[in-house]
Amino acid sequence: MSLNLIKLCVGCDSVEDLEEWIRFRLEEKRRAGQPVEQFHTTRMVPKRVDELLDGGSLYWIIKGGVQCRQRLADIRPFTDGEGIGRCHLVFEPVVIRTHWQPRRPFQGWRYLKPEDAPGDLANGAGGEELPQKLQRELSELGLL
Repeated sequence: MSLNLIKLCVGCDSVEDLEEWIRFRLEEKRRAGQPVEQFHTTRMVPKRVDELLDGGSLYWIIKGGVQCRQRLADIRPFTDGEGIGRCHLVFEPVVIRTHWQPRRPFQGWRYLKPEDAPGDLANGAGGEELPQKLQRELSELGLL
């Protein structure tokens, strides 16, 4: 059974910001002759690697709510130059938009069970998603 992670997307104001940052970093790697892959470095190494790599994703919290996810492709523990254990969470570079789900900030990452994760938005089905600001306001009123 798959398992997911959830984490704050620090420095991004929107899903579009995240997508642009990914494109920029992948292009930088292409030009530098480095492997073209997207990863996030984290201090803590997940213990439940097999479950995470069995179809799991990292759900990104942007501006107070989960808004998108990226499938996990690999988890690579390593030791940095100072002897500190770290981990690369390697992603598929495709950002999948999800229904907005309010979340409070926290440090690091957390496990997220599939039943607690927001569903993916259907591309082109059912019209456009509500604007971020409206979603936040409706959620605060308990209407979402």
